[in-house]
Amino acid sequence: MATTPTPSPTDSGPATRESAPARSRWVAPLCWAAVALEGFDLVVLGVVLGVVLPTRLRNPTWGLTPGTAAVISSTGLVGVMVDALAIGPLTDRFGRRRMLLGTVVAFSLLTLACAFATGPLVFGVLRFVAGLPLGGVLPVALAMVNDVARSAKSGRATTTLMTGYHVGAVLTALFGIVVIPALGWQAMFVLGALPALVLVPLIAARLPESMPETSDADGRQNPVAVLFRKGRVGVTIAFWITSFMGLLLVYGLNTWLPEIMRAAGYQLGTSLALLLTLNAGAVVGMLIAGRVADRVGIRAATIAWFVAAAVFLALLSVKLPGVGVFVSVLPAGMFVFSTQVLVYVYISRRYPAAARATALGTLSGVGRLGAITGPLMGGALLGAGVAYPWGFFAFAVVSGLGAICVSLVGRASANRDG
Repeated sequence: MATTPTPSPTDSGPATRESAPARSRWVAPLCWAAVALEGFDLVVLGVVLGVVLPTRLRNPTWGLTPGTAAVISSTGLVGVMVDALAIGPLTDRFGRRRMLLGTVVAFSLLTLACAFATGPLVFGVLRFVAGLPLGGVLPVALAMVNDVARSAKSGRATTTLMTGYHVGAVLTALFGIVVIPALGWQAMFVLGALPALVLVPLIAARLPESMPETSDADGRQNPVAVLFRKGRVGVTIAFWITSFMGLLLVYGLNTWLPEIMRAAGYQLGTSLALLLTLNAGAVVGMLIAGRVADRVGIRAATIAWFVAAAVFLALLSVKLPGVGVFVSVLPAGMFVFSTQVLVYVYISRRYPAAARATALGTLSGVGRLGAITGPLMGGALLGAGVAYPWGFFAFAVVSGLGAICVSLVGRASANRDG
């Protein structure tokens, strides 16, 4: 009666010789590593912007402006959005493992190609094409982790997975400080591709298929249709709007925080260190958020995190001397970046396993409109010369709207987790 494909030895590779529990232990670390690579790749543009923008230009033929750089950033995110929308139904139909393997191989090769771009047009095209496989990593990894996690601990399993994204972002900032002055910005894209030499063979050899067998009515339907059945229309739309707000915050800040801080008078090295601090705070915040969500309920935790993010974003408008600015950026990162991850936890609980990757993929894909809007909004504020302090107030308003949207998810249906 089950419609979910049963993994074959071909699908699972050499891992099928291990017991099922032993194979499952590989899911969390391998998915975490794949998400870390995604985090590195998606944040690297924000790190190199300080080098290729005109005031610090090393290659005068590029001639980038904040507006052009924002377009390139958003072009890559369009590619991410397209694949995020497509990957979920394919994953629910054909299996998680092969989709994760293919996406990691493809985006690593295309990230490497970005190091050899000859100008902004070629670079923008490569960022778009690289974004296509990149968009599939997160929905597949989230679906796999939730497939094997116990329901009582799904919050911490998801947030722990998502720390990989911000560890990747922290490493991007660290490498940017050390590598760019010595080797140039191109070396950052080479570094982003090299870990695949280890990760891809491990996925091929050890990662099992995680898709659960299903026999309910939802398991026999088109997974896209499941999102709109049984009174889920309002829930799905509310989730999508919430994801728009959450990803606008993540990508707007990760792309433009260094330049906003430079507009406030901080030096380039300090600005990159603040980006590192923001993402370090995100790792801490996620480890806390998952445990809070498992204890008090996902709806209450998500609303609280959006509200706290709004408060700490507004506080960033106050310029502080010395280490004070790092103290203010750290809690902002703890709450801002955890909000979207809690939304992933929430939607994973609201839809059946047979449509889990589709729900996550469409959430991520539609939310990428916010990811596209964030860099564009930051670029517009910088171009107008008002990014500091008004940019932080604008991001705070977005976070407040996210809290309202989460409350609408709860009102759209009775939710046992709320």
